[in-house]
Parts: sequence; structure tokens; C-alpha cells
Amino acid sequence: MQSVTIKGTVRTDLGSKYAKAVRAEGQVPCVVYGGNEPIHFSAPILAFRELVYTAEARVANIELDGKAIQAVIQDMQFHPLTDQLIHMDLIEVLDGKPVTIDVPVMMTGNARGVRNGGKLKSVLRSLRIKGHINDLPSVIEHDITELRIGQSVRVSDVKVGKPFEILNADAAVVVTIKMSRKAVSDEEETDEGAEGAEVAAESAEATEAAAE
Repeated sequence: MQSVTIKGTVRTDLGSKYAKAVRAEGQVPCVVYGGNEPIHFSAPILAFRELVYTAEARVANIELDGKAIQAVIQDMQFHPLTDQLIHMDLIEVLDGKPVTIDVPVMMTGNARGVRNGGKLKSVLRSLRIKGHINDLPSVIEHDITELRIGQSVRVSDVKVGKPFEILNADAAVVVTIKMSRKAVSDEEETDEGAEGAEVAAESAEATEAAAE
């Protein structure tokens, strides 16, 4: 998993009044939990760009007054109108202790159901996983090439062989392919393929007869 370095400043003045002042200066108030006591700090909003606005999960290497802290995102708050990051909670990564993070899930391949006109619907765009930081991926990939109309990928389908635990319910749907007006059934696709083969065979026979 890739990491992002964030250089911040320890905050000693706490409360909504001071947090508002920090935001007015272009900073984001943050708290790191998991250690002996919570650590309050702030950092420029641009420093979080590669940590928050990315298609991958990443680790934060936070530098505070010469001290380095490795942490992962626990929760974020955004402004309801501007969608700008206004607060972040993080969990410190401690040696030998598992961490829990949200990791984006990415479907690969051109699904059979989509080729037949079905519509791919994403239900879970990320999965909550738990494990040691060195075992956690930046993104979870799952091949949906053979997924048909009406079928779904559930959490249980993407768990096999992973060195971490997925905390979402096994039956939770990740993606599904729904029927659309332009969709054709898999049987129709098969029939068309068989019909095409028959036509080709008849054409070949006719060509051979003409040649004789």
C-alpha cells in the first residue's frame, strides 16, 4: 500500500471556535486515535489531496514536530455545500496490531451481461477490511467477465485467498447486472451463435457443391 506524507502542526487549542479559525487559514483539523492519548493537529488542505481524492486506499505518514506517525483514515467530514474536507479522524498504525480501513473495490473485465445490453450497477464501491498494514491492498479487484444479467457479485465471492478479513456481510451485494430495455438473454446470445454457425456450414456446403 502506498503512503502519503502529511506535514502538520500539533493543536493545543481545541473546540469548535478554534477549529473554525484553523479552517479559515486553509487548514484541516485532525485527530489521531489509537495511541496512549488522542493527538490533535492540523495540516494544509492540499496535503490531503493524494490521500482523500484518489481511487486507492493509502497510508498517511504524519510528521509532527519531528515525530513521525503512521496512520489510516477512520472518518472524514465534508462541507455540505462545497464538498471540501473539513475534518479527519485517523487511527495510528501500531506494530503487530491489525487495522481496519475502507478499500475501493474495482470490477475488471467486460461482463457478459453488459455485452448483452444489461446495466452494471455498483452497490458497494468499497469494502471494509481488517488486517496487518503490510497485508492490506490499495484496491480490491474482482473479474466479472462471466457475470450474466440478473447475477450479482457478493462479498463472499471476493474473499477467497485474501490475507485479510472483509468485515462486510457475506451476502452483501457488491455489483449486479440489471435487465434493461435493450438487453437480450444469454440464451438468445447462444442461439444467435448457433444460428450463425449453421448458416456458415450451409454456405460452405453450397460452395463445395458449386465447385463440383
